[in-house]
Amino acid sequence: MNDWSNPILRAVRASGASLLFLACIASTAQAAAPAVVSSGWVTAWASAMQSIPDLSNPPPLYRTPEVAGRTVRQIVYPTISGKGVRIRISNVDGRAPLTLAGVALAQSAGGAATQPGTSVRVTFGGKPSIVLRAGAEAYSDPIQTTVTAGEPYAISLVAGPSQAMTAWHRVANQINYVSAPGDHSADAAPAAYTRKFTESAWVSALDVQAPRGVAIAAIGDSITDGLRSSLNRNRRWPDAFGRRLQGAGDEPVAILNLGISGNRLLNDSSCYGQALERRFDRDALGHAGVTAVLVLIGINDINFASMPPHAGLDCDAPHTAVTARDLTEGYRRLIERAHQSGVRIFGATLTPASLPPAREAVRAAVNDWVRNSHAFDGVVDFDAALRDPAHPDRLQRRFDSGDHIHPSDEGYEAMAAAVPLEAVVTAARRH
Repeated sequence: MNDWSNPILRAVRASGASLLFLACIASTAQAAAPAVVSSGWVTAWASAMQSIPDLSNPPPLYRTPEVAGRTVRQIVYPTISGKGVRIRISNVDGRAPLTLAGVALAQSAGGAATQPGTSVRVTFGGKPSIVLRAGAEAYSDPIQTTVTAGEPYAISLVAGPSQAMTAWHRVANQINYVSAPGDHSADAAPAAYTRKFTESAWVSALDVQAPRGVAIAAIGDSITDGLRSSLNRNRRWPDAFGRRLQGAGDEPVAILNLGISGNRLLNDSSCYGQALERRFDRDALGHAGVTAVLVLIGINDINFASMPPHAGLDCDAPHTAVTARDLTEGYRRLIERAHQSGVRIFGATLTPASLPPAREAVRAAVNDWVRNSHAFDGVVDFDAALRDPAHPDRLQRRFDSGDHIHPSDEGYEAMAAAVPLEAVVTAARRH
């Protein structure tokens, strides 16, 4: 099994901290899959991190907010409830040490405001601050508070005096905030939070104590990430599926969105993160309580070989041509690793993208394999849910956000409705 499933190895390899600090991390960190379930911790919200291109003059999409000595306030929506919380701070994709002088968790009151009297200080090994080397991540100490599924919470992080943002999740589809200089983590009023941004950073998971709970990891590219869905409205397909899960029985089931826009199965990108097969162990299997995974990936692998090269920052590089067999062999590797961890894995068909004939033939062959190979533990037929019956290589007009690739809010809702709820929940609870 990959070392990411062993929290002590992960901390020793990445952090370089004192043995006492390592012991504190190890006492709260948990492995992926069955061992985590018995601990009572379940990840209720998660985000996949990605490196930010290291350029002196980046294009606007990759310019980061000024965070040194300021407080970053991010809004998250846990998908199951729990009493007892911990937060995972990640610098896995960072290029330099991450210094946080303070962290707080509070109930959101909308925008950058929080509910007065709800702010709770977060500690790490008993200390209010944390320093993580590039490549490291750590859990906070358990926080004695309660969170409720579907409600917004604000995580406020006080950046060190020279801190820069070198890794993030670029398409958060959620407005987050940066304050004027100073520690404003306990501020209930929003006045200090003068800058908005639509990325998120540093927090890769919020876990809750839910002894009877499990989690499903939805991992993929922009269509899982929810690109072009309505800002600040939680209209991605995993959000809509999470609402279906709320009525799926007495035992809570979380849904985690680990999509990265532009991500590929087989190749890394300087803009769009590590290849999914490289990040799979950490981003899908490495969260507490994950017992099932739903994978939707491959359309960018098919497309990027045909994208014209760009001088300077070429986000689509490498422009590697792939065959249907390349992708299905990649799926087989994911399946093997999921099964080694005791996790069930569902494969999703690739959605229509108005591709030219040669690329459409690859998509069709991949979908045929997903449906008929029986390699996955189950199939989610997103293609059938979204395609135009008269033109099956295209999205139905009402499901098209306008770029002929990404679904509209209604399309994402249709995707959520296409997930076989009983089969997925049964697989997730069979642990």
